[in-house]
Amino acid sequence: LPSPTPPGLPDRFRMFRSCEWEVLERSLNILQASDFYWGPLSVGEAHAKLQQEPVGTYLVRDSSQGNCLFSLSVRMPTGPVSLRISFQEGYFRLKNWFSDSVVQLLELVVAGTRNNPLHFDEMGGTPLV
Repeated sequence: LPSPTPPGLPDRFRMFRSCEWEVLERSLNILQASDFYWGPLSVGEAHAKLQQEPVGTYLVRDSSQGNCLFSLSVRMPTGPVSLRISFQEGYFRLKNWFSDSVVQLLELVVAGTRNNPLHFDEMGGTPLV
């Protein structure tokens, strides 16, 4: 049976199996210790913060989408964009990368896009490197 929301996790998280809660709680603790996690920041606020930053600057925030936990907002040459980080079967996913930690997922994406830029419809064909 799904667990109720454990103490310390936001109420907005849907119900998960116990093993998924462990992954979420561990990942959220690591994120909260980072300097790039902003919590419940709207897409507009995230984009405003990134507008004056150098290209490639990013932040992770709580997603405003009900079916998504986190979003990655990145300053691109054309301006800030936001990409949803999905959570399925105990793994955080962004395009073809996945990990049981959001921070590790971002490390994989940063390393992987050096040689193979990502293309997202949300970015209008601009590659993410």
